[in-house]
Amino acid sequence: MEPRKIAGAKGIDEEKWVYDSSVDHKGMVPLRASTGVWKASLFIIAIEFSERLSYFGIASSLIIYLTKVMHNDLKTAARGVNYWSGVTTLMPLLGGFVADAYLGRFSTVFVSSIAYLLGLILLTMSQFLPSLKACDGDVCQEPRKVHEVAFFLAIYLISIGTGGHKPSLESFGADQFDDDHSEERKKKMSYFNWWNFGLCCGLVFGVTLIVYVQDHMSWGAADVILTVVMALSIAIFIIGRPFYRYRVPTGSPLTPLLQVLVAAIKKRNLPNPSNPADLYEVPKSQMDQGRLLCHTQKLKFLDKAAILEDTENSAKKQSPWRLATVTKVEEMKLVLNMIPIWLATLPFGICVAQASTFFIKQGTTLNRKIGNGFEIPPASIYSLAAIGMIISVTIYEKMLVPMLRRITGNERGIKILQRIGIGMLFSITTMIVAAMVERKRLTIADKDPLKGSISMSVFWLAPQFFIIGIGDGFTLVGLQEYFYDQVPDSMRSLGIAFYLSVIGAANFISSLLITVVDHITEKYGKSWFGEDLNNSRLDNFYWLLACITAANLFVYVFLARRYAYKNVQRNMVVAACPPENNNNKGDLMA
Repeated sequence: MEPRKIAGAKGIDEEKWVYDSSVDHKGMVPLRASTGVWKASLFIIAIEFSERLSYFGIASSLIIYLTKVMHNDLKTAARGVNYWSGVTTLMPLLGGFVADAYLGRFSTVFVSSIAYLLGLILLTMSQFLPSLKACDGDVCQEPRKVHEVAFFLAIYLISIGTGGHKPSLESFGADQFDDDHSEERKKKMSYFNWWNFGLCCGLVFGVTLIVYVQDHMSWGAADVILTVVMALSIAIFIIGRPFYRYRVPTGSPLTPLLQVLVAAIKKRNLPNPSNPADLYEVPKSQMDQGRLLCHTQKLKFLDKAAILEDTENSAKKQSPWRLATVTKVEEMKLVLNMIPIWLATLPFGICVAQASTFFIKQGTTLNRKIGNGFEIPPASIYSLAAIGMIISVTIYEKMLVPMLRRITGNERGIKILQRIGIGMLFSITTMIVAAMVERKRLTIADKDPLKGSISMSVFWLAPQFFIIGIGDGFTLVGLQEYFYDQVPDSMRSLGIAFYLSVIGAANFISSLLITVVDHITEKYGKSWFGEDLNNSRLDNFYWLLACITAANLFVYVFLARRYAYKNVQRNMVVAACPPENNNNKGDLMA
């Protein structure tokens, strides 16, 4: 067992041991048969189920709580939800950095889960403790300030917990699969699909069971359920500790990127070598961990960072702020190439933001009764989005991928950016359908102002929720896979955070867009966002979003066609890299 003490050492039997820079819970090279893959990832998916149960149990009803208990008007409540959602999905940038650089993913998940649990406990206390309750009676005309402080402190503490939980947990689950092992690599491609399957199951229970308890029992009873489930899931996560594979944090992943930029600027006057083989790279046989990347022709200015000026002295003695390897240069290129893709996916995120705000608020104005008086909670209609995503992911995994693999010869079936683009088409369709349904609802409300649209069934909203769920099965899952796979290996938690930041930034942009549109439409006529839905013109807002997303799709397609995927060197020398594929006909990702 002596060779296991060095995590980077290559063993004789790579089928028995895992040599991908990971370690087991004792800090040694993991045994393939007893660690990782599905036996480990199922524990991780279990705690994700609990987290999504809590998140959507809160998020889907937040606009209802802010309007009914806090007595906010529609615009203020929508902005409040968008701000909270934005913070919750941008916090992972900090959590992902801490996980990659210092704590490691397992420790970050554990610490953030405790913060999450504390937020749920405070949320529960704000519903039961007399000193923290919204008011003394059953009906609040205006909530007490102490309740507002406790409530917002609780939900933003949950945001902090999510900040470490989301990027670390998903990337920790993906770490359980060895990229250099063909069977485990294929299982890893399925992992993101089944991860989202578990996520959607938590979402469905959150917007049905939890929302039903909120609507028919009390907000406090729902909070008790969420708190207990989160506590149990943390225990389950700890039980799985012997089965996990761990990545040891190696310091800030941003420092090497900054070193490449500084080195390239310092040597900006040097000519680029005609032969890329002249650029400096550490031989793979001398690398203790990590993978080498092949040289690409894009952003050639950064190649100057890998020019070896002093060939007489050992490259190891030269400052990393003056000399970088080809792999470090290519990692910098990967990050820079992601920026346009990140920007081009923001309109999709804006469309998604409407599902948890205006879509749900529309449900409160419609007939939600089924059968003998059973009334569907307005937030429960959101479950149709999760069902659409579950169906989409299952069909994609079980039917489309095997078929597309045979047709394209690509391990993934289709390239990641193609999958994301397909989902964007569904988001455009969602906004068009939502606009037409809202136009019909307003027509019915205008005919009978006293009853409003109560004669219209809430299931008129089903198509827009279902379609956006199908789109999520393509775009959201694709974004997760893209930002995990295409970032440098040392910053994969940050990669998941980049995916989450798309949704977070989109929520803030959605709030800004609402403010701008409200100001312009009020200035030149009647505001599209009145005090209630019947005095608003959400249909026009949905048409606007459809046009913005459609125009953006052309930009996205242009960027995706020019994108060069991560090209990992699988042989021992740089010269063994295949020719660069500028047309992206082959997906050379690990």
